[in-house]
Amino acid sequence: QVQLVGSGGGLVQPGGSLRLSCAASGILFSVYRMGWYRQAPGKQRELVATITSSGDTNYVDSVKGRFTISRDNAKNTVFLQMNILKPEDTAVYYCNAYYILGSNSWGQGTQVTVSS
Repeated sequence: QVQLVGSGGGLVQPGGSLRLSCAASGILFSVYRMGWYRQAPGKQRELVATITSSGDTNYVDSVKGRFTISRDNAKNTVFLQMNILKPEDTAVYYCNAYYILGSNSWGQGTQVTVSS
């Protein structure tokens, strides 16, 4: 059974930083493309960043230069370092694990609120 447990969200002032973590179990983590998505109130869920099994990364334009996705295959964990946070980054952030042969799983979501 796949389980993705996200953590690290919270309330931060504009310009601040947060680091999200997502611990995976029940999958062969190293072969999965891992990602972070977010959903703001009244909006559709959007891709924030992904990292492939080989370490290639992809970011939505609005976070390029501010967010960094990384993974630790030895700990089955993916991270999202978020710097220079803006109010428009406020959302529930979801961890995702995707494998090309048809496996697609989601974490429970962690709230990030950027406000003064």
